[in-house]
Amino acid sequence: MSEVVTLGCRLNTFESEAMRKAARAAGHEDLVIVNTCAVTAEAVRQARQTIRRLKRERPEARIVVTGCAAQTEPETFAAMAEVEQVIGNDVKLSPETWTGLVRPAGLGVAAAERVVVNDIMSVRETAGHLIDGFEGRARAFVQVQNGCDHRCTFCIIPYGRGNSRSVPMGGVVEQVRRLVAGGYREVVLTGVDLTSYGADLPGAPTLGHLAEAILKHVPDLARLRISSIDSIEADPRLVALLKSEPRVMPHLHLSLQAGDDLILKRMKRRHSRADSIRFCAELRAARPDFAFGADLIAGFPTETEAMFTNTLRLVEECGLAFLHVFPYSPRPGTPAARMPQVGRAEIKARAARLRAAGEAALRRHLDARVGSAGMALVERDGLGRLDDFTPVRIAGAAEPGSLVPIRITGHDGRVLVGAPASSGLTIAAE
Repeated sequence: MSEVVTLGCRLNTFESEAMRKAARAAGHEDLVIVNTCAVTAEAVRQARQTIRRLKRERPEARIVVTGCAAQTEPETFAAMAEVEQVIGNDVKLSPETWTGLVRPAGLGVAAAERVVVNDIMSVRETAGHLIDGFEGRARAFVQVQNGCDHRCTFCIIPYGRGNSRSVPMGGVVEQVRRLVAGGYREVVLTGVDLTSYGADLPGAPTLGHLAEAILKHVPDLARLRISSIDSIEADPRLVALLKSEPRVMPHLHLSLQAGDDLILKRMKRRHSRADSIRFCAELRAARPDFAFGADLIAGFPTETEAMFTNTLRLVEECGLAFLHVFPYSPRPGTPAARMPQVGRAEIKARAARLRAAGEAALRRHLDARVGSAGMALVERDGLGRLDDFTPVRIAGAAEPGSLVPIRITGHDGRVLVGAPASSGLTIAAE
């Protein structure tokens, strides 16, 4: 039976399911597909470590590597004795890739090139892939966009994903309808640069237009979640839905990266510090329970202590609850790698301070939820997520994938603790 090991983002989660389906349809046995991430040098190191571990645990397995790290560094993985084949992002979702995959000698299949990685920048379209479910997951992910037209100075991802391209609205709506018919209560829209959705489609619909179409044409969908976005590019329709539509979850993960204007300029970001604070305040004024996560980089080239302090302060000023902290690591081929670097020890220390600020922010967020009530989507082993994506441990048995009313009784510093609410408790509609 084919297995897919997923590293990195939610878009990879969706793509892994499409590959699992294609590989199984092609009849592969003892095949392990490693879907890699290239967002940092550490992510690439972890991918190589994972491949070695998998081969030790399953020496008979045939390991195929794909994903962003395979696209940007194919030679790194082709040089590993554990790897049978390296497949690029442009062909990994094609059923023909898996039907034509090289098999061990003696099975009568002609040998193929060991590395199948093409020019990702030549890809101009992204097709929808109909998936009925996600193994072991209570929520479903739907790819609506891929690639990125921006060139942030620290980022290698456009070279792994190509330029921005969108899935037509009809295909997205059909995929969501199919998942809801299969029993999913929550769907997450994913992409590399979600807020660029639709610019390449006829009529240039926005992400807000797409969300409206999903809500209208799939009335049985209980919860629609938007994943990571570039807040400065959020269109007015999307903002309006985030402010007022109860079926759109009050949670966003923001690509902020820094809280100092000069560093943001050197990163070639498109927002200012004030823009980030204003956006969070606007949504929270409309929905006080809105929760924000964010990506933040510690130790970007030229960052002084004063500049870092501005990023540190942003955690409180934006009211962030969930942080993804990245110690800056230079990616060969990016402009930031040629800028004056901050010392590694200082980068590590700043990342630790930022993580500590994130832990304190999470505790404040958890404190504020104690005594409240909400609906939790049950994931597994008694763990669920509230509408604002806060994790909650649920006392008693609950069916994975179900929505359960919860009364929050406490927390352990990382996860809320709650119990199923009495049947007479009224909870705001979702």
